[in-house]
Amino acid sequence: MPAADLTRIEAEQRAQVVRSPRYEIRLDLSGAGDTFRSETLVSFDAEPGASTFIEACTTEVHEISLNGKPLDPAAVSDGTRISLDGLAAGNELRVVSTAAYTNTGEGLHRFVDPVDGATYLYTEFAVAEANRVFAVFDQPDLKASFTFTIIAPADWTVLSNAATPEPAPATQVVGSSADAVSTWSFEPGPVISSYIVAIIAGPYAAWHGSARSVDGRDIPLGVLTRASLAQHAEPEVMFELVQAGLAFYETAFGVPYPYGKYDQIFVPEYNWGAMENVGAVTFNESYLFRSRVSDARREQRAIVVLHELSHMWFGNSVTMKWWNDLWLNESFATWASTLATAAVTEFTGVWATFASDEKTHAAEQDQLPSTHPIVAPIENLGDVEVNFDAITYDKGASVLKQLVAWVGLDAFQQGVGAYLTAHAGGNATLRDLLDELETASGRDLTRWSSLWLETAGVNTLRAVVETDASGTVTAARVEQSAAPGHPTLRPHRLALGCYELRDGGLVRTNRIELDIDGAVTEVPELVGLSRPDLLLVNDDDLTYAKVRLDPGSFSVAIDHLPELTDPVSRAVVLGSAWDALRDAEVPTIDFVRLVIGSIGHETQSAARGLALARLELAIGRYLADEHRAQVAAEAGDAVWALAELAEPGSDTQLQFVKGFTRIASTAAHADVLGSLLDGSIKLPRLDIDLDLHWELVVARATLGAASDEEIDGALARDDTAKGRLLAETAKAARPDQAVKDAAWRRVATDASLSNDLARAIADGWQRTAQPELLATTATEYFAMLQGVWASRSFTMASLIVKRLYPAPLVSPELAVMTREWLEANPTPAPLHRLVSEQLDELERALAAQARDASELSGAAH
Repeated sequence: MPAADLTRIEAEQRAQVVRSPRYEIRLDLSGAGDTFRSETLVSFDAEPGASTFIEACTTEVHEISLNGKPLDPAAVSDGTRISLDGLAAGNELRVVSTAAYTNTGEGLHRFVDPVDGATYLYTEFAVAEANRVFAVFDQPDLKASFTFTIIAPADWTVLSNAATPEPAPATQVVGSSADAVSTWSFEPGPVISSYIVAIIAGPYAAWHGSARSVDGRDIPLGVLTRASLAQHAEPEVMFELVQAGLAFYETAFGVPYPYGKYDQIFVPEYNWGAMENVGAVTFNESYLFRSRVSDARREQRAIVVLHELSHMWFGNSVTMKWWNDLWLNESFATWASTLATAAVTEFTGVWATFASDEKTHAAEQDQLPSTHPIVAPIENLGDVEVNFDAITYDKGASVLKQLVAWVGLDAFQQGVGAYLTAHAGGNATLRDLLDELETASGRDLTRWSSLWLETAGVNTLRAVVETDASGTVTAARVEQSAAPGHPTLRPHRLALGCYELRDGGLVRTNRIELDIDGAVTEVPELVGLSRPDLLLVNDDDLTYAKVRLDPGSFSVAIDHLPELTDPVSRAVVLGSAWDALRDAEVPTIDFVRLVIGSIGHETQSAARGLALARLELAIGRYLADEHRAQVAAEAGDAVWALAELAEPGSDTQLQFVKGFTRIASTAAHADVLGSLLDGSIKLPRLDIDLDLHWELVVARATLGAASDEEIDGALARDDTAKGRLLAETAKAARPDQAVKDAAWRRVATDASLSNDLARAIADGWQRTAQPELLATTATEYFAMLQGVWASRSFTMASLIVKRLYPAPLVSPELAVMTREWLEANPTPAPLHRLVSEQLDELERALAAQARDASELSGAAH
């Protein structure tokens, strides 16, 4: 069921009534059923005589009393809210209820490990899910101290935001059996928002360390995993990242670590990459590497660890008042973690990843019909849920990077430190941050904020150069444009890079850093110089914008991209080409040739991985039908050849083999995959470990080459939670109409599926080289949407809406069906938004295919 909703106006009104809440919560987690007992005692001050409400999403309410007076649950509770009338200056509310575990990653999630039968629990309370577990004023500006008493099996570990106490043992008799249980009575936790409260319980394996704070404290550190995954934990890596990150942030912000401990817990069936619960950060188990992974994946884990750590200051100690300032949390953490990763880890080239990944995703999101300002209008919790997107994270971080380039890193960090100090332990707004940054930098940021944070859309920048007959530049300018629906032109601090072909390489011979403002900015510094072979707008990636290369520069980039030695410059070029492809300005085949021709020379793991992922998407959705099969076959052959030529045992070799599994498209490719599996083809020093084995099996299943016995054999080899999910993906990937339809309907209709199981099946359903197989359920898809949105939690409803849309099917008929549904269903707004985003991507694919087809037609003539 959906959790309790809350509007901005309701939150503002309640914050005027309720003050200084304090919670004492007792949870009995010792039973084996689907529910648990929850007792909440909340003390709070209020306006005498006022009325308000508290959220409590329950299966049954047993007792409610306000200031000693019993209230009739049937009269004051609707299952998600409890009405509170006639408040006193000081109040004490007691709520006793039965609440339900979930298998959707919301509230209190319950998971049973198939390896050993052990039960694991963890909470996920963002955006407003704490009310699934206890009664709470579930909004970010009603910060409180939470004191937990937890009853659980005696052999479990129990964690929360406060330090874990010694458990008191007891015996609990249920029927004829007696079970050993213990009670963990926590001290009051720090004063924090309800969405970053955490409870983790189960027989977790644990490792312990410490980090020295700048104020002399030794901060206890913990790393925890399921017992069956303990061998993959790498606690020393996690500790080293936190120790280095803590020292970096304390120095950068000038503020000591604000809490008493820092645990990192890998939890199963997790919806997010990680969550910054105070002192008890939860991580997706995909960051536990049970098989060899690429350097890019290790880099991503480092970024995520440092992202969550930065939240302890920015987001947790100082928290937004309402969700319209969510970007203050996420944009800052994305920017700060990239800065920290470059400074304290081996991944010093991470800004190139930022340029090619985060900024590209931000620009893609910013061109959707659902784009919104970084400071987004948030009217209710549904608006928040869909705004955990690339605008909030990646565009915001990109804009902060641009702001740092403008005001200077030292002034920026000084302003941030003052902001964190002034508002420590409280809530703040964008204006509060801008005030401190203005003081530190001496710049007025009001106009900057209005143009960059409070308007939507991405600008396009292109250089226009005029030359005389000798090739000498006679005039040069940078032109800025904007989409008609979002016409704002913004100020940019950027660099122009001039590159010449010399001695087999592209050498930067000049760099001009300047401020761009308005539609046209003249560049007199270029006048009188010889026209460069490549003129790169936004060299060094200082600003956030779409970049267009002039035709001559684009031609040089396609032929000589590997000769650009700076990975950030390569990322800017490849990002420009990708964006031009998505805008149908260049034919898809040109992008495919660019990637195939350059990727073998790419030195950055993250850039290689991103290029391969975009190659897969370009082949699958953007190529014209007339030559897709041929180009796909040739691209698969080329990537396999690169794998064979790669240095034995290298990261490059691993990435090319994994990339080949994603774009393999022919019977010959399936045979190669099978030969890798049975060992008749061996690449030197390439180990076919558990996860690579599965990737080969899923790829063969997609091509119709994997039998049931092959999939069952892989599962027998890896009968774990992850192995079972991958087996479901492989089965749903098979190119059989009945299989595809059954997989789709299972995800659409079976409400008992866990979040991860539904994702695994849906991923297999979408994995296809024959997208026409996905067309049969399109009518059912649109017919079910309103019912799914009304009856399922946000996680499961959005999963179904996004993953059961037949996105690989690029057809005008699907576009018509989608438009008709959108016209007939303007509400609910979040649902309409998700479907409209699918339509936008479909229309882009149709336009890209048409552009690619026109190139073919021109070539034929």
